[in-house]
Amino acid sequence: MLTVTGATVLFGRVTALDGVDLEVATGEVVAILGPSGCGKSTLLRAVAGLQPLDSGEVRWNGEDLAGLPVHRRDFGLMFQEHALFSHRDVEANVAFGLRMQKMDAARRSLRVREVLGLVGLAGFRERQISTLSGGEAQRVALARSLAPEPRLLMLDEPLGSLDRPRREELTEELRHLLRGIGVTVLHVTHDHDEAFAVADRVAVMQSGRIARIGTPAEIWHDPRHPAVAGFLGHANVVTVGEGGSVPWGRLNVDSGVVVVRADAFRRMDGSSADADGTVTATVADVRFRGDRFELTLRTDPGDVELEVRDPRPATKGDRLHYSIDCGAVMPVDASDA
Repeated sequence: MLTVTGATVLFGRVTALDGVDLEVATGEVVAILGPSGCGKSTLLRAVAGLQPLDSGEVRWNGEDLAGLPVHRRDFGLMFQEHALFSHRDVEANVAFGLRMQKMDAARRSLRVREVLGLVGLAGFRERQISTLSGGEAQRVALARSLAPEPRLLMLDEPLGSLDRPRREELTEELRHLLRGIGVTVLHVTHDHDEAFAVADRVAVMQSGRIARIGTPAEIWHDPRHPAVAGFLGHANVVTVGEGGSVPWGRLNVDSGVVVVRADAFRRMDGSSADADGTVTATVADVRFRGDRFELTLRTDPGDVELEVRDPRPATKGDRLHYSIDCGAVMPVDASDA
């Protein structure tokens, strides 16, 4: 088990990690999710031993790793940039860590064949790195990380350099691979779809701290913090006044700050337009976003931006009436709003 306690890293006056606590069980896949600059890669480097902590500790099965050099931690690390040796073939790249372990040639060759088969590159041993596609190079880098059989595999934006269709394809392959081999994984990414697809649990980082941790479903349905909700794409973060009042109507909830998911809105006729839990407004602008519409609604207090999932398209000037599913209204911490 990996245990991180109070991990703090300072870069001058900038606090890159601010007292981070994290536990990862043996065999668990945990994604570290967040925007650029939130501290997720710094956390990964600190666990690997590449970034000293200013305070706090990193332990594996209770052993403090502070005095243990990087090459003796038995952790595998894969970066977005691959860092493959372009002048060597696939086999030489995958075998690099095994040579560092002084594994004999016969066992080394057998292990290379094994991990190349795992990542779907059987028969690629003699291929030159320069002849590989981006996806193939990613798989070689992953095979190299897996070859020494690390007790912890750390992936830093492993699919970030790929275009979306290829990234989605490899995300699914990565998910099945990690489940199949049962290795403990820390997976850093800025893409919540990737994190949700791959991980057992997701830790969302904001400003050097873990703002929310839980299963993908828990994170999505209960982000708890406005910043987490916004990062996940929940655009409708509103302050609820007395009596459930919001800028575009009323909600059947107590006062506070809430997230109203885009799938909470249901188109209705105008007969119940003044009921609680409804929105009635004129459409001032419409932007189509594939699985949802971004609407600018003209209300008496002023224009309001909302995201809705509605199979019926709206057009500018429409007078729309929506009911709101209270099950898709999530309270968040008002102190972070």
